Amino acid sequence: MESDRRRYALLLAGCILVAAIVYLVFVPRYVLADQHSRAVLYLGIGWLPYTGAFYAAARLFSSPEALPNMRAADVGLGLFLVSLLLSLGLDAWGFAPELVPAAHALQAIGVFAGLALFGWGIGRRSKAMSGTD
Repeated sequence: MESDRRRYALLLAGCILVAAIVYLVFVPRYVLADQHSRAVLYLGIGWLPYTGAFYAAARLFSSPEALPNMRAADVGLGLFLVSLLLSLGLDAWGFAPELVPAAHALQAIGVFAGLALFGWGIGRRSKAMSGTD
């Protein structure tokens, strides 16, 4: 349906805009002001529109078979959780992100890749279940 495509295109544009504002305006502002707890808060808030953007992209651009499996979403959720736990473990061992940011770079990539896979997997599955093209 054309209205569904327009709705998901609007969702995609809105999520990209909100994620860009959060990651390009708010997070750097609070990192530069040495308010790291506030920066982490906005970093976590930004995960929602980031994942929503991949959900909307999957609804718009994927062409799933009859009922795709949830492997992409499962792998994404697992990668997100493992990366987050590894980063928290490094922090507990004294390697805080403020002191050693390079040690947390791989985990940050894993977190965002996991969220992207999760959003894409859920969007692909919901598109197949709704039966819209």
